Amino acid sequence: MLALLRMKRQLSLLSLLLLLLLLAVIPAVVRSLSPSLNDDVLGLIVLKADIQDPKGKLVSWNEDDDSPCNWVGVKCNPRSNRVSELNLDGFSLSGHIGRGLLQLQSLRKLSLAKNNLTGTITPNIARLDSLRVLDLSENGLSGAIPEDFFRQCGSLRVISLAKNKLSGKIPDSLSSCSTLASINFSSNKFSGSLPSGIWSLNGLRSLDLSDNSLEGEIPKGIEGSNNLRAINLGKNQFSGKVPDGIGSCLLLRFIDLSENSFSGTLPETLQKLSLCNYLNLHMNSFTGEVPDWIGEMKSLETLDFSSNSFSGQLPSSIGNLQSLKVLNFAANGFTGTLPESMVNCKNLVVLDLSHNSLKGDLPAWIFKSGLQEVSLSEKKLSGSMNSPLASSVGSSLEILDLSHNAFSGEIASSVGALRSLQFLSLSKNFLVGPIPVSIGELKALNNLDLSENQLNGSIPLEIGGVVSLNELRLEKNFLWGQVPTSIEHCSSLTTLIVSQNRLSGYIPIAVAKLTNLQNVDLSFNNLSGSLPKQLANLPHLLTFNISHNNLQGELPAGGFFNTISPFSVTGNPSLCGSAVNKSCPAVLPKPIVLNPNSSSDSTSSSLPPNIVHKRIILSISALIAIGAAAVIVVGVIAITVLNLHVRSSAARSAAVLTLSAGDEFSHSPTTDANSGKLVMFSGDPDFSTGAHALLNKDCELGRGGFGAVYRTVLRDGHPVAIKKLTVSSLVKSQEDFEREVKKLGKVRHPNLVALEGYYWTPSLQLLICEFVSGGSLHKHIHEGLGGNFLSWNERFNIILGTAKSLAHLHQLNIIHYNIKSSNVLIDSTGEPKVGDFGLARLLPMLDRYVLSSKIQSALGYMAPEFACRTVKITEKCDVYGFGVLVLEVVTGKRPVEYMEDDVVVLCDMVRGALEEGRVEECVDGRLQGNFPAEEAIPVMKLGLICTSQVPSNRPDMGEVVNILELIRCPSEGQEELE
Repeated sequence: MLALLRMKRQLSLLSLLLLLLLLAVIPAVVRSLSPSLNDDVLGLIVLKADIQDPKGKLVSWNEDDDSPCNWVGVKCNPRSNRVSELNLDGFSLSGHIGRGLLQLQSLRKLSLAKNNLTGTITPNIARLDSLRVLDLSENGLSGAIPEDFFRQCGSLRVISLAKNKLSGKIPDSLSSCSTLASINFSSNKFSGSLPSGIWSLNGLRSLDLSDNSLEGEIPKGIEGSNNLRAINLGKNQFSGKVPDGIGSCLLLRFIDLSENSFSGTLPETLQKLSLCNYLNLHMNSFTGEVPDWIGEMKSLETLDFSSNSFSGQLPSSIGNLQSLKVLNFAANGFTGTLPESMVNCKNLVVLDLSHNSLKGDLPAWIFKSGLQEVSLSEKKLSGSMNSPLASSVGSSLEILDLSHNAFSGEIASSVGALRSLQFLSLSKNFLVGPIPVSIGELKALNNLDLSENQLNGSIPLEIGGVVSLNELRLEKNFLWGQVPTSIEHCSSLTTLIVSQNRLSGYIPIAVAKLTNLQNVDLSFNNLSGSLPKQLANLPHLLTFNISHNNLQGELPAGGFFNTISPFSVTGNPSLCGSAVNKSCPAVLPKPIVLNPNSSSDSTSSSLPPNIVHKRIILSISALIAIGAAAVIVVGVIAITVLNLHVRSSAARSAAVLTLSAGDEFSHSPTTDANSGKLVMFSGDPDFSTGAHALLNKDCELGRGGFGAVYRTVLRDGHPVAIKKLTVSSLVKSQEDFEREVKKLGKVRHPNLVALEGYYWTPSLQLLICEFVSGGSLHKHIHEGLGGNFLSWNERFNIILGTAKSLAHLHQLNIIHYNIKSSNVLIDSTGEPKVGDFGLARLLPMLDRYVLSSKIQSALGYMAPEFACRTVKITEKCDVYGFGVLVLEVVTGKRPVEYMEDDVVVLCDMVRGALEEGRVEECVDGRLQGNFPAEEAIPVMKLGLICTSQVPSNRPDMGEVVNILELIRCPSEGQEELE
């Protein structure tokens, strides 16, 4: 019995154990029966493993979870519990798109836009049977799209690969993806022609291939795309005619063919597109007249035919376009007058007809309509400005550009009614009379240009009411009076140009309160008095031209004025300071006047003793002053005599310069004290005709660390630049000097200033160099020679040419040592020529401290190793100076700028901007967006690499040249400079 009970108890325990085991196994069995949950988790975890997540956006993705449906960025189908959407837009993710996505078999939408993903596109991603939307835009994806990418595209309807670095041809397999409704491949590097079967996609509604390098003609068959709503082929290299079949796409609303090479006339079928509201043909080669049927496209809101070769008169049917908001026909060959019917375009906001040959009066309806932007510049419009402006009450104009026409008369006082105006340019007309005081009512105005007219009167005090003003240009008029002190209220002013007028009086201290000033030109006026010392505190000054006035006294000390160009202050005889090469007189106490009628005893005896004592002291002081004055007079006379003696000696020395015929390095036969040795490396000119240049300040071109440079012309009419060395005590012996100079004379490169000869005496050494007529790079960047500033293309060519010249020098084992913008000259073709190379080799020993003192004007360009005796000076110090020069050329700023309470080092400023993601803001503001960011940003990055503190981290100049050439012409698949 006990055994039976014991057996039953054991069976009960065994049953309990089996039950517990089943409870443990059942969940695993259930999971094995639902493998889809593990597939989605596995796929997403594998995807996460291939990417970096610096902001921790994917921290909720846990591989131990049974389902990803609660993870950030994940959506699931509530019925199947499978992942249907993955949206990770703007998560700052980087890395590669892995194969984990292929596990998500129920995925309908995949969006990884606005991240930093790199690498190529996963080949099979389009083959997910359920995928409808694929958005990988705004990343760093590169390489070509696999040819068979679209062969099995499942149910894909929307694909966006915009704003990446994809290259190569658009695969022909795209035409086989019949379900596609929207394609966006814009802003990549695609090349070649469009797939021939692109129009076989019957469901296609939107096609955006803009901003690539596609070429060829638009394939035939576009009339088959009946569902097409939008087509954007802008910014490519397409050519040929626009196919007539485009008019069969009756649902088209958006057409952008801008910035290509399309030609011919407009296809007549366009008139059928009654739903089209956007038509942009900007910057092509279309010809012929704008047809009357353009008025049939009554849904048009934007019509841009600018920068083509259209001609003839504007059709009056434009007045039928009552929905029109933007009309831009600029830069064509239109003639005749503005159609009166345009008054019916009630919704017009922007009107640009500039750069044509239209004529006639300015229509009054421009000021009565709802127009906000009007540009009619560089036409042949004429008539009075008075009557149209009289109707400007209530006008909503924000931009009005009527420059470069033939308008006459006075500026009506009703201009003050244009309260919304932000930009007003009436320059280059024939306007007369005063500037109306009502101008001060334009509170929103930030740019006012009335230059090159015949305006007279004074600058009104009311100008101070234009509190938003950034730029004021009044040059080349007949304005008189003073610069108004009310200008100080225009606190945002950056540009003040009032040159070539008849202004007089003092420069007010109010100008020094405009702390945002960058460019000031007061030249060619009648201004007088001294300059306010407070001008030195202006932190952002780039130019300050006060030449050809009657200013006097000392230039302000510090800041911009420490490096002001002599050209900016010339023509003021009474100005003094280093910039005008004229020392300022010392401030002396007023002279003591003695009474010649005083008698010796009689007067003094009648005065109190204390007064007598004072007169005795006064007399002694007077005698001392007289004695000091006499010594000064004798000293001045002695210095004058010595100076005349030195000049006559130098003149005799220069006058006997002769050139004897013979071998390549010919020598003059005499070497006595009054003659020297002249060597010319080629030709046989008579140098003596230029001797006067050495004594003539008017021929001086500039001064540097090694000496002054003069321009002279040889007897055969050949101009040369002569560098008069001022380091005689440091120059080597004649033998060593000649050996080094002859080596430099053999250096030839298109971007180097050629050394043509030299002259030697123990007390005078001259280098005879090629004369470069275009001035220095420094003046082009910081002073705008000729009123112009360098374009981006010119700047890039200067950087590249300078790099090539330094690479050539380094191949010859020549270190420049003195790279700076004033040593880069620009010739008449815009090519850079680097001068002053190798001059350090003329010193008896290459002591970096002696050398530093000679090139101290290169502050900001000098490599840090100059300050350390233990670091070897190599070609890498030139690389550093070149890097600083690159940043100077791109930004338009000096290597070191002195602010009111700070010193800004250009390298540090750009490096900080790069770290903060705003390096594009550093590009010279005068380019105003007219530069390719894909070139400017890598060039600035290259400049920063060249200015590395560690010499070994800087590239060689040969590598720099290669990098620059890749930036200008990137090869297929080439990564951008990191």
